[in-house]
Amino acid sequence: MGRKFFVGGNWKCNGTTEEVKKIVTTLNEAEVPSEDVVEVVVSPPFVFLPFVKSLLRSDFQVAAQNCWVRKGGAFTGEISAEMLVNLGVPWVILGHSERRALLNETNEFVGDKVAYALSQGIKVIACVGETLEQRESGSTVAIVAAQTKAIADKVSNWAHIVLAYEPVWAIGTGKVATPAQAQEVHLELRKWLHDNAGAEVAASTRIIYGGSVNGANCKELAAQPDVDGFLVGGASLKPEFIDIIKAATVKKNV
Repeated sequence: MGRKFFVGGNWKCNGTTEEVKKIVTTLNEAEVPSEDVVEVVVSPPFVFLPFVKSLLRSDFQVAAQNCWVRKGGAFTGEISAEMLVNLGVPWVILGHSERRALLNETNEFVGDKVAYALSQGIKVIACVGETLEQRESGSTVAIVAAQTKAIADKVSNWAHIVLAYEPVWAIGTGKVATPAQAQEVHLELRKWLHDNAGAEVAASTRIIYGGSVNGANCKELAAQPDVDGFLVGGASLKPEFIDIIKAATVKKNV
């Protein structure tokens, strides 16, 4: 059984009601490969989650952009996994580099978040990735392995985790890891999973790429054997997101 191609759209902190309506209309009218070929998940800001879920076509799902590390309570401004379950939100993005960098989320904290979300029945897009400084010093593999280990230390079942490799130096910068660079890190991550979580986990876990993915570069990236999809930022707000979803067909021809 091959790994089903996965395309996530991270809308980040963007959108008004009108803009969100437009984006959803574009998605709803798009002709894309069937659910058998590609899994599509879009991640609007919290305040728009129920709105998007109510309008969005049934073969696309929604994800929250974050959730709290444990059960709700006196945590002002946070959203609990239980609330997401209550709203019927099936996915959450955790450990995004912006949260690691801007809000100082540690590897261990992200690992705890992933474990808690999974315990509540929410599927997780877990993000890992290195900074430019770390890449240039040759520590890419060590960094992404440490970030992945912090998740593996808390999680035994990987069935509901998608691992997103997002080189921090390529997010929103217009710089893209070359297909060869992306493949190299994805392969190393798969080897790490093989050695530390088992052959079955390594073979079945989807490792997706994020970092300035667009309509022009998506097919070449999708053709890499260990790239199982994308987590798309800015381009997910534009019509070219449809082209990125269609890149899934590259896998059928490889």
